[in-house]
Amino acid sequence: MAVVRLNAGAFDLRFLLQGGKRLARYTDASCKLCRREGEKLFLKGPRCLSAKCALTRRTYAAGQHGQRRIKLSDYGIHLREKQKLRRTYGIMEKQFRSTFERAERMKGVTGRNLLQLLETRLDNVVYQLGYASTRSQARQLVSHGHILLNGRKLDIPSCQVNVKDEISLREKSKKLAIVVESLEAAGSRTRPEWLSFDPANLVGRVENKPRREDITVQVDEQLIVEFYSK
Repeated sequence: MAVVRLNAGAFDLRFLLQGGKRLARYTDASCKLCRREGEKLFLKGPRCLSAKCALTRRTYAAGQHGQRRIKLSDYGIHLREKQKLRRTYGIMEKQFRSTFERAERMKGVTGRNLLQLLETRLDNVVYQLGYASTRSQARQLVSHGHILLNGRKLDIPSCQVNVKDEISLREKSKKLAIVVESLEAAGSRTRPEWLSFDPANLVGRVENKPRREDITVQVDEQLIVEFYSK
């Protein structure tokens, strides 16, 4: 496996011999992303709510120029909104752009379609159900084959779930420490109304498509539509 590092280790491009797949992922400190956007993206789960949160201790962007006050142009405002949403869901630019293009082809409002497509990704649903404490952790659970969709193993984090789909864990995966800890922590938070969860059997179900008011990510999706329309 060959590894190519770009931008001081910010990204790994891993070329897999089997299947000819190419995967890209962010490998730098995730707290830098919150500091860059100037708000919590909740990329580290419970840590984001504790006093250890990097944004709580340093409210400015990382780097030697992070404390400079910069007035954003219209383009900069649109870009920051797009980056905030992309980083919240942990998606690389190429995949985010293709998701936007798919939202454009759908009926209805493009911005809302985009949010709905992101929210109904399998890795996000796994996170919302409480199997994982962060979306990146949920993506790892899916990729490693711990998640079942309608009783069958599925290891594609970007897979779109549909109404009436059931999401569960493999039997041996129910005892994983990260799963047990995440489910215990999830008991204190409210799951989205468009999902239902059976705590006895650890089975989640998609009851409806998420509405705009069900999506708690603080973002102005119209700015993202305008960004890609330029």
